[in-house]
Formats: sequence, C-alpha cells, structure tokens
Amino acid sequence: MSTVARWARAEWGLLYATVRRALTANGLRAVPMTLGAVCLTAGLQFVQNQSWGYQLVQNTGAVRAEDPLWLALLRTPLSLFVPALDLPVWGALAQILVVFGIAEICLGWWRTLVIAYVATLAGTLYARVGIALGPHRPLGLPGADALIVDTGPSAAVVGLAVFLGWRYRAYVTAGVVIGAMVAEVLVKENLAGREHLAAIAAVLVMCSLSAARHRRSGRERAGAGSGLPPIHS
Repeated sequence: MSTVARWARAEWGLLYATVRRALTANGLRAVPMTLGAVCLTAGLQFVQNQSWGYQLVQNTGAVRAEDPLWLALLRTPLSLFVPALDLPVWGALAQILVVFGIAEICLGWWRTLVIAYVATLAGTLYARVGIALGPHRPLGLPGADALIVDTGPSAAVVGLAVFLGWRYRAYVTAGVVIGAMVAEVLVKENLAGREHLAAIAAVLVMCSLSAARHRRSGRERAGAGSGLPPIHS
C-alpha cells in the first residue's frame, strides 16, 4: 500500500466505512432528512424565482443584519435552505446532499440539524456584532453589510465538515476546511467569509464541550468500575 493510500485510509477510513455500511444496508433511506432538505431547497429556489413567490421567500427566509433581532431569529432556520440568488442552485443542492448526508449517517438527523443551525446562527449574530463594532475595529464590518441578504447552507456545511473531521479524526481535512475559509477572508474580504469563520468558531466550541463531556463520562465509568463513587463536577 502506497504512502498516499495509507494516509487516506487513516484520514477517511472510519468515516468511509460508516457511510458505506449505512448506504449499503439502507440506500437513500439512510438519509431521509437530507433528501427532505434537498427537496425543500429546490422548492424554495423555484418559488423565489417566480414573480409571485420572491417576496414570500424574502418575508419568511431572508435574513439581514438590519432586521429586528426577533425577526432574524424567526427566519434563520428557513434561511439555511434558501439558496443565494447570485450563486448557482446546484452548488447548494450538492453541498446539502453530500455534507448533510454524511453528517446524518454519522451523527443522526437531529444532531446534524442542531450543528447546522448553531453554525448558521453564529454567522447571523456575528454580522450584527461586526456592524456594531464598525469597519475600523478588529472583527468589525462596514455598515453597508447590514443590507446584504444572508441565506444559504454554506455556513452550516462548513460547520458540519469541521465537526465531522473532529469527530472521526479526519483532522487534516478539518484543518484544510478551516484554512480555506481563512484564505477566503484574506483574498476576498466579504460578509460571507467572515460568517464562515464565526460558524467555525461556534462549532469548535461545540467540539470542546463534547470532548469535555466524553472525558467526564470516561472518568465516571472508570470510577464505577473501580468501586469508587462517580466523580461529579
């Protein structure tokens, strides 16, 4: 086996085996939530491109930093599945099918949705903080960004990719995703790039919390196995 093959097996072997086993056993039935998300995204794309549907989608799934916070929070879950008008819809559909599908198999549908929502919400909230700070402060954003429509699955996809990389020990892959998002901000300074970094930061916090919980569970099991009382913090 070549060095590259050994590296690929060490990096993606566990992830590949998990996905392959689920798809072999159940086919597309292994990813019902993902298929529903793809259909929802395609449907929203169709509706927002109709003269009668554009404003409907804007009113229910378009988030801007200038919106009242309560309204942005109400729209954020649906905004995740509203494709950006200036990008090809097939890109959003492919991202959801591949990344959401892998995550649904490996993490379960509800964990996938939680991580996706946290990542998207982190980007949405960061935009408000950045605009409040102003363009001349670290992490600040120009006021014009308050008018940008903030939709699409990209922040959720980035967050899920990082979480999967951490959970399945594909650390190089997770590092490449993070590095690519940093490069995006350095090369093309825009709101989307900054929000991707905010999404990554939120997911890294989730990774740390999950790791701490697993360590605590391990200590409690070790204590129970040794006849000592479990450790409570």
